[in-house]
Amino acid sequence: MSGDAATEAHTGSIAFTVNGRPVAVAAAPITRLADVLRDELGLTGTKIGCNAGDCGACTVLLDGRQVCACMVAVGQAEGRAVTTVEGLTEGLAEGTELNALQAAFRRHGAAQCGICTPGMLMAATDLLARHPTPDRAQVMDALGGVLCRCTGYIKIVEAVLDAAGADNTVEPAAGAAVGASISRIDALAKLTGTDPFAADAIPADALWLRVVRSPHARARFAVGDLEPFLAAHPGLVRVMTAEDIPFNGHGINPAIKDQPVLADGVVRYRGEAVVALVGERTAIAAIRDEELPIHYEPDEAVTDVAAAMKEDATLVQEDKSGNLLIEGYVTRGDTEGALGQCAAVAEGDFETAYVEHAYIEIEAGWARRIGERLELHVTTQAPYMNLEEVANILRISEDRVRIVPTACGGGFGGKLDVHLHGVLAVAAMAAERPVAAVYDRPESMASSTKRHPSTIHARLGCDRFGILQAMEMEADFNTGAYASFGPTVASRVPVHASGPYKIPNQRARGQAILTNGPPAGAFRGFGVPQAAIAHETLIDDLAEKLGIDRLELRLRNALRHGDTIGTGQVLEASVGMAPCLEALEPGWEAALQEAVAFNSKSSGAVRLGVGVGTMWYGIGQTGLPNPSAMHVVLNNDGTITLFNGAVDLGQGSTTVIVQICADAIGVPVESIGLVIGDTDCTRDAGKSSASRQTFISGKAAQIAGDDLRRKILARVNAGADSRIKIDGAVVKVDDGGATHEIDLSSLPATGDDDGEVLRGEGFFDPPTTALDDNGQGIPYATYGFAAQMAVVEADTALGTVKVLKIIAAHDVGRSINPQQVVGQIHGGTAQGLGLALLEEYIPGRTENLHDYLIPTFGDMPEMEVILVEDPEPLGPYGAKGVGEPGLIATAPAILGAIRHATGARLTRVPVLPHRLRAAILERA
Repeated sequence: MSGDAATEAHTGSIAFTVNGRPVAVAAAPITRLADVLRDELGLTGTKIGCNAGDCGACTVLLDGRQVCACMVAVGQAEGRAVTTVEGLTEGLAEGTELNALQAAFRRHGAAQCGICTPGMLMAATDLLARHPTPDRAQVMDALGGVLCRCTGYIKIVEAVLDAAGADNTVEPAAGAAVGASISRIDALAKLTGTDPFAADAIPADALWLRVVRSPHARARFAVGDLEPFLAAHPGLVRVMTAEDIPFNGHGINPAIKDQPVLADGVVRYRGEAVVALVGERTAIAAIRDEELPIHYEPDEAVTDVAAAMKEDATLVQEDKSGNLLIEGYVTRGDTEGALGQCAAVAEGDFETAYVEHAYIEIEAGWARRIGERLELHVTTQAPYMNLEEVANILRISEDRVRIVPTACGGGFGGKLDVHLHGVLAVAAMAAERPVAAVYDRPESMASSTKRHPSTIHARLGCDRFGILQAMEMEADFNTGAYASFGPTVASRVPVHASGPYKIPNQRARGQAILTNGPPAGAFRGFGVPQAAIAHETLIDDLAEKLGIDRLELRLRNALRHGDTIGTGQVLEASVGMAPCLEALEPGWEAALQEAVAFNSKSSGAVRLGVGVGTMWYGIGQTGLPNPSAMHVVLNNDGTITLFNGAVDLGQGSTTVIVQICADAIGVPVESIGLVIGDTDCTRDAGKSSASRQTFISGKAAQIAGDDLRRKILARVNAGADSRIKIDGAVVKVDDGGATHEIDLSSLPATGDDDGEVLRGEGFFDPPTTALDDNGQGIPYATYGFAAQMAVVEADTALGTVKVLKIIAAHDVGRSINPQQVVGQIHGGTAQGLGLALLEEYIPGRTENLHDYLIPTFGDMPEMEVILVEDPEPLGPYGAKGVGEPGLIATAPAILGAIRHATGARLTRVPVLPHRLRAAILERA
């Protein structure tokens, strides 16, 4: 039902107004208001992120005051006024698309993935009605009940404070888009609640699917006779088991398909999929799991790496000796000998926990069979990888599968793996109707991949001047029950183990170890954030031993142009590590002086501390082919369409890639139309991960734009510097005073679409080489670099920490869209803060957004972002990626600041109050 259906009164027993129009619904009074708005009235701008009042995505106004619609019974709305995000544009002047608040969100880049945006807007609308000119504290308090995982909240606060400001956005001229902070191309849809996320466009006639999951971390099981069970549950159409899956295995690694779609007699982690119920939505929702004839025989689970690596440990997967999935290795020089000659050596053991992605949009999708083909609409980061997996599971050719990515409400790596795709595909191929599935929050958190827990031992040595001579690292990663991105983490971490420092002697090993924990997969950094905590703590150790300023020691050793890294690769181009550190120096000196002054005067438990952390990050996959392909079409009516297979999870790749392509052609951004992600229409741009889309897909888009431009100019034999203008179906080319015209309507069609007359093709695969047995080679074509400093307030009596300020300096090569780059750094920093201080996923205990804590408005510090531009010749207009680099340096900087404030050397994250308090007492 469309949103317009809300204008008509429905026959029923509960009457109220929605967005100023009367409605009446036939629903039980205890039905959630959120469900009525979405399912009965078609107002899907109201999002569901938890159904527990924890995330605030479903925030609406009830008689003008914000409420969580998931926690309000529709009976409570009788006779009252409800306002949803769709109502914010009611009464605007003709031609006005957004109200003042929405326009401020667009102006400030306050919407990234957009799943939390309607809730934020509604909470802010309530605030502004009561306080038209609020201060920062009032904004943070009023919006504090709405969670965001993307933005870091800072731009949201800025937007609300500037809600009454002038909307003076100006689109850049042709050829001037790169470097301009233009608004997101998809902002309008996100700000009006019309961006279709996977749960928003499910066909009305769909059957529904619900997965029944194991309550045990390790068990054997048998499924009994299902016929009596089916007969006893009208509306239940089918119960799927492992026997129904044509090929019962999947995995993100092309060579490893170790995870079953539905478990086949053995479960290896709590939350593993066992059977799937298919039927009418109300029928399958009413079935209790314990009603099913599933008989479990629990066994002792192997829950951590130490237990899994014991000689007598039970094997998680029978063919993986010692529970070792895979290892990666880098060695160069004589590490042991060099360490023996060092003037100072630092050594330590470090531990990190499971971390949950906590994207506000939970997993959802729907599928249908069209003839002999399968069409899957799903929230995803990797449509072409999904296509390959689904085709393999169904045992059909890839041309019989179509993936249609929906808007994606955050991913951070967690939506790379196949979750519901396979079981939905199998169900839909056997059904006469579409089949849909939407996880609930506990199911999402129990079953989805996590950041790898790690145990790391490392040593680092330097000479008497602080020049680093040698490092070694042994890093063991808990990859859970199945491979997922375990191989990627094991290979990436040894490359990055040294940090962004010139160290002639290196030895590093990364191991992915199988346990009966949830599969650990990709999460913004692929193990590098864990390694950074280790190498940055050891740098601080050496600085303390030698009495050298911590930032100065890093600057002395920072990688520079022409340096050789541990894999033998020579860094010949963009290496902005030293400039990032230099950019911090003024803030660093001022913060140290402030901390000394405060601490010298304070006689209480509260202390100020300052810390610094650095990072480097290889852009793209490690030593593997990493291509992207794009094409851009000029149609006979003068329209231009970019066919872009790169999925935007909120990071802004869609906008950035259009900016690049537009400048390459020489036309304004607004002249470019888009087709995104659909595997029937686009070419494979690779997965949206590893900070690769701006660098790799952006380059492919630049090449495609250049190709189209050359073809246009060749039509009239114009020079390369000519200006192109499209006026209706006529292309005008200004070639140094002479103007040539191309009548597009007279050109023959050249593509699959009858309207296509010219096409530009782009393909880019960064030059890398596979690593040999010693980890030697060229794993990445370019690297991002960053330095961050943190100022914290630590209460030594309570063990609590408040981050007061972060200054983040990032080498991004070239900033294609500065506003979006800064937004990515804000969001990454928020996740780094969560890693350092808050977030610890415990299976079976923290499977909701009440017990699992992510940063809120109140946790975010003041931030200053400094963009360092050391252009990368391979990148589009010099750009590199920034998605993961925004996170990696944050936790080390915070840990260093806590140490500076309290003297406690923390080696385990998150630094929860009891852990900090214990470390302080131990030091005393």
